[in-house]
Amino acid sequence: MSQTPRELANYRRASPGDFLATQTPLAPGDRLAIRVLGDSDRLTGTYVVGTDGAVRLRGVPHTRAGGGTLEQFETALRTNLVGSGVVRPLRNAVSVSLIEAAGVPIAVGGAVFEPGAVRAGERTPESRIGLKEGEVTGDANSARSVATAIRAAGGARPDADVRRVYLLRGDAYVELDLSGLVQGGSAQDVPISAGDRIIVPSRTCFDAQLARPTPLTPPGIRVYMSNLTRSANNNAGAAIGKDSTSLPYGTRLLQALVAANCVGGSYMQADRRAVLISRNPINGRSVVIERDIEKLVRGADRDAYDPHLMPGDAIACYDSRWTNLSEAIGIVSQGVSTVTPAILLDNAL
Repeated sequence: MSQTPRELANYRRASPGDFLATQTPLAPGDRLAIRVLGDSDRLTGTYVVGTDGAVRLRGVPHTRAGGGTLEQFETALRTNLVGSGVVRPLRNAVSVSLIEAAGVPIAVGGAVFEPGAVRAGERTPESRIGLKEGEVTGDANSARSVATAIRAAGGARPDADVRRVYLLRGDAYVELDLSGLVQGGSAQDVPISAGDRIIVPSRTCFDAQLARPTPLTPPGIRVYMSNLTRSANNNAGAAIGKDSTSLPYGTRLLQALVAANCVGGSYMQADRRAVLISRNPINGRSVVIERDIEKLVRGADRDAYDPHLMPGDAIACYDSRWTNLSEAIGIVSQGVSTVTPAILLDNAL
Protein backbone atom coordinates (compact mmCIF):
# COMPACT_ATOMS: atom_id res chain seq x y z
CA MET A 1 0.00 0.00 0.00
CA SER A 2 1.34 3.45 -0.92
CA GLN A 3 1.62 6.35 1.49
CA THR A 4 -0.46 9.51 1.23
CA PRO A 5 1.67 12.31 -0.26
CA ARG A 6 2.73 14.85 2.36
CA GLU A 7 1.74 17.79 0.16
CA LEU A 8 -1.94 16.88 0.55
CA ALA A 9 -1.77 18.13 4.14
CA ASN A 10 -2.44 21.64 2.80
CA TYR A 11 -5.65 20.55 1.04
CA ARG A 12 -9.02 19.55 2.40
CA ARG A 13 -10.29 16.12 1.50
CA ALA A 14 -13.47 15.76 -0.56
CA SER A 15 -15.37 12.74 -1.81
CA PRO A 16 -15.73 11.73 -5.47
CA GLY A 17 -19.43 12.50 -5.14
CA ASP A 18 -18.60 16.11 -4.28
CA PHE A 19 -16.59 16.50 -7.48
CA LEU A 20 -19.23 14.74 -9.58
CA ALA A 21 -22.12 16.68 -8.05
CA THR A 22 -20.75 20.01 -9.24
CA GLN A 23 -20.34 21.03 -12.85
CA THR A 24 -16.89 20.73 -14.33
CA PRO A 25 -15.30 24.22 -14.42
CA LEU A 26 -15.04 25.93 -17.77
CA ALA A 27 -11.59 26.10 -19.35
CA PRO A 28 -9.81 28.18 -22.00
CA GLY A 29 -10.86 27.05 -25.46
CA ASP A 30 -14.38 26.00 -24.45
CA ARG A 31 -16.99 27.17 -26.98
CA LEU A 32 -20.15 28.76 -25.59
CA ALA A 33 -23.47 29.81 -27.11
CA ILE A 34 -24.72 33.06 -25.58
CA ARG A 35 -28.28 34.28 -26.14
CA VAL A 36 -29.27 37.79 -25.07
CA LEU A 37 -33.00 38.56 -24.83
CA GLY A 38 -34.07 41.08 -27.47
CA ASP A 39 -30.74 40.91 -29.30
CA SER A 40 -30.36 38.97 -32.53
CA ASP A 41 -26.93 39.78 -33.93
CA ARG A 42 -24.87 42.22 -31.82
CA LEU A 43 -24.27 40.18 -28.67
CA THR A 44 -25.98 36.86 -29.35
CA GLY A 45 -23.58 34.35 -30.85
CA THR A 46 -20.85 31.79 -30.26
CA TYR A 47 -17.86 32.71 -28.11
CA VAL A 48 -14.66 31.00 -27.02
CA VAL A 49 -13.21 31.26 -23.53
CA GLY A 50 -9.88 33.08 -23.87
CA THR A 51 -6.51 31.97 -22.57
CA ASP A 52 -7.00 34.25 -19.55
CA GLY A 53 -10.35 32.59 -18.78
CA ALA A 54 -12.41 35.58 -19.91
CA VAL A 55 -15.22 35.91 -22.46
CA ARG A 56 -15.42 39.18 -24.35
CA LEU A 57 -18.65 40.44 -25.83
CA ARG A 58 -18.56 43.37 -28.21
CA GLY A 59 -18.80 46.69 -26.40
CA VAL A 60 -19.14 45.08 -22.96
CA PRO A 61 -16.49 44.67 -20.24
CA HIS A 62 -15.13 41.13 -20.30
CA THR A 63 -16.57 38.51 -17.95
CA ARG A 64 -14.45 35.77 -16.40
CA ALA A 65 -15.57 32.22 -17.19
CA GLY A 66 -12.53 29.95 -16.80
CA GLY A 67 -12.39 28.23 -13.43
CA GLY A 68 -16.09 28.68 -12.75
CA THR A 69 -19.10 26.61 -13.73
CA LEU A 70 -21.46 27.36 -16.58
CA GLU A 71 -24.15 28.58 -14.17
CA GLN A 72 -21.70 30.87 -12.38
CA PHE A 73 -20.61 32.42 -15.66
CA GLU A 74 -24.21 32.91 -16.76
CA THR A 75 -24.99 34.73 -13.50
CA ALA A 76 -21.84 36.87 -13.75
CA LEU A 77 -22.56 37.76 -17.39
CA ARG A 78 -26.16 38.73 -16.60
CA THR A 79 -24.97 40.96 -13.75
CA ASN A 80 -22.39 42.54 -16.07
CA LEU A 81 -24.91 43.25 -18.83
CA VAL A 82 -27.51 44.58 -16.43
CA GLY A 83 -24.95 46.81 -14.73
CA SER A 84 -23.86 48.15 -18.13
CA GLY A 85 -27.44 48.98 -19.03
CA VAL A 86 -27.44 46.61 -21.98
CA VAL A 87 -30.36 44.43 -20.83
CA ARG A 88 -33.17 44.75 -18.34
CA PRO A 89 -32.95 42.88 -15.03
CA LEU A 90 -35.12 40.01 -16.22
CA ARG A 91 -34.57 36.43 -15.10
CA ASN A 92 -34.18 35.09 -18.63
CA ALA A 93 -32.30 38.08 -20.00
CA VAL A 94 -29.19 36.00 -20.66
CA SER A 95 -28.76 32.29 -21.33
CA VAL A 96 -25.47 30.45 -21.80
CA SER A 97 -24.93 26.88 -22.99
CA LEU A 98 -21.85 24.79 -23.75
CA ILE A 99 -21.27 23.86 -27.37
CA GLU A 100 -17.79 22.34 -27.23
CA ALA A 101 -15.44 21.38 -24.39
CA ALA A 102 -11.82 21.85 -25.48
CA GLY A 103 -8.68 20.08 -24.32
CA VAL A 104 -7.21 21.27 -21.05
CA PRO A 105 -3.69 21.59 -19.60
CA ILE A 106 -3.08 19.56 -16.45
CA ALA A 107 -0.09 18.43 -14.39
CA VAL A 108 0.47 14.72 -13.73
CA GLY A 109 3.12 13.44 -11.34
CA GLY A 110 4.13 10.33 -9.46
CA ALA A 111 4.29 6.79 -10.84
CA VAL A 112 3.82 7.62 -14.54
CA PHE A 113 6.38 7.17 -17.32
CA GLU A 114 6.45 10.84 -18.42
CA PRO A 115 5.46 13.09 -15.48
CA GLY A 116 4.85 16.74 -16.24
CA ALA A 117 2.36 19.05 -17.92
CA VAL A 118 0.08 17.40 -20.47
CA ARG A 119 -3.07 18.24 -22.40
CA ALA A 120 -6.07 15.97 -22.02
CA GLY A 121 -9.12 15.91 -24.27
CA GLU A 122 -7.44 17.57 -27.24
CA ARG A 123 -9.56 17.27 -30.36
CA THR A 124 -8.50 16.72 -33.94
CA PRO A 125 -9.85 19.09 -36.61
CA GLU A 126 -12.11 16.31 -37.86
CA SER A 127 -13.72 15.83 -34.47
CA ARG A 128 -14.37 19.51 -33.79
CA ILE A 129 -18.00 20.48 -33.27
CA GLY A 130 -19.95 23.66 -32.78
CA LEU A 131 -18.15 25.62 -35.47
CA LYS A 132 -21.37 27.07 -36.86
CA GLU A 133 -24.22 29.00 -35.37
CA GLY A 134 -27.22 26.95 -34.38
CA GLU A 135 -25.33 23.77 -33.48
CA VAL A 136 -26.84 21.50 -30.85
CA THR A 137 -25.51 22.31 -27.38
CA GLY A 138 -24.56 20.04 -24.52
CA ASP A 139 -21.17 18.65 -25.52
CA ALA A 140 -19.44 16.17 -23.20
CA ASN A 141 -15.74 15.68 -23.92
CA SER A 142 -15.20 12.20 -22.49
CA ALA A 143 -11.44 12.53 -23.03
CA ARG A 144 -11.26 15.25 -20.38
CA SER A 145 -10.85 12.70 -17.61
CA VAL A 146 -8.30 11.54 -15.05
CA ALA A 147 -7.57 8.31 -16.95
CA THR A 148 -6.93 10.15 -20.21
CA ALA A 149 -4.57 12.58 -18.48
CA ILE A 150 -2.61 9.67 -16.95
CA ARG A 151 -2.19 8.05 -20.38
CA ALA A 152 -1.14 11.42 -21.83
CA ALA A 153 1.66 11.41 -19.24
CA GLY A 154 3.01 8.13 -20.65
CA GLY A 155 0.65 5.90 -18.68
CA ALA A 156 0.83 4.40 -15.20
CA ARG A 157 3.99 2.48 -14.36
CA PRO A 158 3.81 -1.13 -13.08
CA ASP A 159 4.50 0.11 -9.55
CA ALA A 160 1.59 2.60 -9.57
CA ASP A 161 -1.11 2.41 -6.91
CA VAL A 162 -4.19 2.84 -9.10
CA ARG A 163 -6.46 2.29 -6.11
CA ARG A 164 -5.36 5.62 -4.64
CA VAL A 165 -5.06 8.25 -7.35
CA TYR A 166 -5.33 11.85 -6.14
CA LEU A 167 -6.99 14.70 -8.06
CA LEU A 168 -6.25 18.19 -6.72
CA ARG A 169 -8.46 21.16 -7.59
CA GLY A 170 -8.41 24.49 -5.83
CA ASP A 171 -8.02 23.88 -2.11
CA ALA A 172 -9.49 20.36 -2.19
CA TYR A 173 -8.44 16.90 -3.28
CA VAL A 174 -10.24 13.64 -3.90
CA GLU A 175 -8.94 10.07 -3.72
CA LEU A 176 -10.02 7.91 -6.65
CA ASP A 177 -9.98 4.13 -7.08
CA LEU A 178 -9.30 3.51 -10.78
CA SER A 179 -8.43 -0.18 -10.44
CA GLY A 180 -11.69 -1.11 -12.16
CA LEU A 181 -10.32 0.28 -15.44
CA VAL A 182 -7.44 -2.19 -15.21
CA GLN A 183 -9.59 -5.17 -14.26
CA GLY A 184 -12.25 -4.62 -16.93
CA GLY A 185 -14.75 -3.01 -14.56
CA SER A 186 -16.00 0.50 -13.93
CA ALA A 187 -14.47 3.34 -11.95
CA GLN A 188 -15.24 6.91 -10.97
CA ASP A 189 -13.21 8.59 -13.69
CA VAL A 190 -13.83 12.21 -12.65
CA PRO A 191 -13.86 14.93 -15.37
CA ILE A 192 -10.95 17.36 -15.17
CA SER A 193 -10.48 21.05 -15.87
CA ALA A 194 -7.60 23.41 -16.59
CA GLY A 195 -5.26 23.82 -13.65
CA ASP A 196 -6.08 20.46 -12.04
CA ARG A 197 -3.30 18.26 -10.77
CA ILE A 198 -3.04 14.47 -10.58
CA ILE A 199 -0.73 12.48 -8.31
CA VAL A 200 -0.27 8.73 -8.89
CA PRO A 201 1.47 7.17 -5.83
CA SER A 202 3.94 4.30 -6.09
CA ARG A 203 3.55 0.96 -4.32
CA THR A 204 7.32 0.37 -4.76
CA CYS A 205 6.62 -3.14 -6.11
CA PHE A 206 5.92 -4.58 -9.55
CA ASP A 207 2.31 -5.36 -10.54
CA ALA A 208 2.03 -7.50 -13.68
CA GLN A 209 -1.58 -6.35 -14.13
CA LEU A 210 -0.21 -2.93 -15.06
CA ALA A 211 2.33 -4.32 -17.55
CA ARG A 212 -0.21 -4.59 -20.37
CA PRO A 213 -2.40 -2.21 -22.40
CA THR A 214 -5.26 -0.79 -20.30
CA PRO A 215 -7.11 2.56 -20.12
CA LEU A 216 -4.41 3.67 -17.65
CA THR A 217 -1.28 2.26 -19.34
CA PRO A 218 0.38 2.90 -22.72
CA PRO A 219 -0.85 0.80 -25.67
CA GLY A 220 2.66 0.35 -27.03
CA ILE A 221 6.31 1.05 -26.30
CA ARG A 222 9.43 1.89 -28.28
CA VAL A 223 12.59 -0.13 -27.64
CA TYR A 224 16.06 -0.04 -29.15
CA MET A 225 17.57 -3.17 -30.70
CA SER A 226 21.00 -4.21 -31.93
CA ASN A 227 21.67 -7.44 -33.83
CA LEU A 228 25.32 -7.91 -34.75
CA THR A 229 25.44 -11.56 -35.86
CA ARG A 230 27.56 -12.53 -38.80
CA SER A 231 24.45 -13.41 -40.80
CA ALA A 232 23.15 -9.87 -40.30
CA ASN A 233 25.89 -7.26 -40.25
CA ASN A 234 23.53 -4.34 -39.63
CA ASN A 235 20.05 -3.62 -38.31
CA ALA A 236 18.65 -3.16 -41.80
CA GLY A 237 19.96 -6.58 -42.79
CA ALA A 238 18.47 -8.02 -39.62
CA ALA A 239 15.06 -6.57 -40.58
CA ILE A 240 14.97 -4.37 -37.47
CA GLY A 241 12.66 -1.61 -38.56
CA LYS A 242 9.90 0.51 -37.08
CA ASP A 243 7.48 -2.42 -36.81
CA SER A 244 9.91 -4.55 -34.82
CA THR A 245 11.01 -1.81 -32.42
CA SER A 246 7.48 -0.54 -31.75
CA LEU A 247 6.04 -3.29 -29.57
CA PRO A 248 2.80 -3.74 -27.62
CA TYR A 249 3.11 -2.83 -23.96
CA GLY A 250 3.52 -6.06 -21.99
CA THR A 251 6.01 -7.58 -24.42
CA ARG A 252 8.63 -9.77 -22.74
CA LEU A 253 12.32 -9.99 -23.51
CA LEU A 254 12.06 -13.28 -25.44
CA GLN A 255 9.34 -11.91 -27.71
CA ALA A 256 11.46 -8.87 -28.48
CA LEU A 257 14.46 -11.11 -29.24
CA VAL A 258 12.36 -12.92 -31.83
CA ALA A 259 11.43 -9.55 -33.36
CA ALA A 260 15.14 -8.70 -33.49
CA ASN A 261 15.94 -12.00 -35.29
CA CYS A 262 18.12 -13.10 -32.37
CA VAL A 263 16.37 -16.47 -31.93
CA GLY A 264 16.83 -19.49 -34.18
CA GLY A 265 19.34 -20.26 -36.90
CA SER A 266 22.06 -22.87 -37.10
CA TYR A 267 23.59 -24.86 -34.24
CA MET A 268 26.63 -22.60 -34.50
CA GLN A 269 24.49 -19.77 -33.10
CA ALA A 270 22.67 -21.82 -30.44
CA ASP A 271 24.50 -20.37 -27.44
CA ARG A 272 23.93 -16.70 -28.24
CA ARG A 273 23.43 -14.24 -25.39
CA ALA A 274 21.21 -11.20 -25.02
CA VAL A 275 21.61 -8.13 -22.85
CA LEU A 276 18.69 -5.98 -21.69
CA ILE A 277 19.55 -2.42 -20.68
CA SER A 278 16.74 -0.84 -18.69
CA ARG A 279 16.21 1.75 -15.98
CA ASN A 280 14.51 1.27 -12.63
CA PRO A 281 11.57 3.74 -12.76
CA ILE A 282 11.45 4.05 -8.96
CA ASN A 283 15.05 5.10 -8.26
CA GLY A 284 16.16 5.99 -11.79
CA ARG A 285 19.16 3.65 -11.73
CA SER A 286 20.35 1.82 -14.83
CA VAL A 287 19.86 -1.96 -14.86
CA VAL A 288 21.67 -4.47 -17.09
CA ILE A 289 20.32 -8.02 -17.40
CA GLU A 290 22.07 -10.81 -19.34
CA ARG A 291 20.31 -13.97 -20.54
CA ASP A 292 21.33 -17.11 -22.45
CA ILE A 293 18.88 -17.10 -25.37
CA GLU A 294 18.71 -20.87 -25.81
CA LYS A 295 18.02 -21.42 -22.11
CA LEU A 296 15.41 -18.70 -22.25
CA VAL A 297 13.69 -20.50 -25.16
CA ARG A 298 13.78 -24.00 -23.69
CA GLY A 299 13.32 -23.26 -19.99
CA ALA A 300 9.94 -24.39 -18.66
CA ASP A 301 10.10 -21.70 -15.97
CA ARG A 302 11.13 -18.96 -18.39
CA ASP A 303 8.52 -16.51 -17.07
CA ALA A 304 10.50 -16.26 -13.84
CA TYR A 305 13.50 -14.73 -15.64
CA ASP A 306 11.88 -13.37 -18.82
CA PRO A 307 11.27 -9.72 -17.83
CA HIS A 308 8.68 -7.35 -19.24
CA LEU A 309 10.02 -4.54 -21.39
CA MET A 310 9.54 -0.92 -20.41
CA PRO A 311 9.47 2.15 -22.70
CA GLY A 312 12.95 3.10 -23.87
CA ASP A 313 14.61 -0.24 -23.06
CA ALA A 314 17.56 -1.38 -25.19
CA ILE A 315 18.35 -4.93 -26.33
CA ALA A 316 21.68 -6.17 -27.70
CA CYS A 317 22.37 -9.64 -29.11
CA TYR A 318 25.87 -11.10 -28.79
CA ASP A 319 27.31 -13.78 -31.08
CA SER A 320 27.79 -17.36 -29.95
CA ARG A 321 31.19 -18.80 -29.02
CA TRP A 322 31.28 -20.81 -32.25
CA THR A 323 30.60 -17.70 -34.31
CA ASN A 324 33.31 -15.82 -32.44
CA LEU A 325 35.75 -18.69 -33.01
CA SER A 326 34.87 -18.76 -36.70
CA GLU A 327 35.49 -15.02 -36.90
CA ALA A 328 38.85 -15.43 -35.15
CA ILE A 329 39.93 -18.23 -37.51
CA GLY A 330 38.85 -16.12 -40.46
CA ILE A 331 40.92 -13.16 -39.29
CA VAL A 332 43.99 -15.35 -38.72
CA SER A 333 43.58 -17.05 -42.09
CA GLN A 334 43.23 -13.67 -43.78
CA GLY A 335 46.39 -12.45 -42.06
CA VAL A 336 48.35 -15.58 -43.06
CA SER A 337 47.19 -15.35 -46.66
CA THR A 338 48.32 -11.72 -46.76
CA VAL A 339 51.72 -12.26 -45.16
CA THR A 340 52.72 -15.45 -47.11
CA PRO A 341 52.92 -13.85 -50.60
CA ALA A 342 55.09 -11.08 -49.13
CA ILE A 343 57.52 -13.63 -47.63
CA LEU A 344 57.72 -15.57 -50.87
CA LEU A 345 58.44 -12.38 -52.74
CA ASP A 346 61.26 -11.45 -50.38
CA ASN A 347 62.82 -14.94 -50.75
CA ALA A 348 62.63 -14.67 -54.52
CA LEU A 349 64.52 -11.37 -54.48
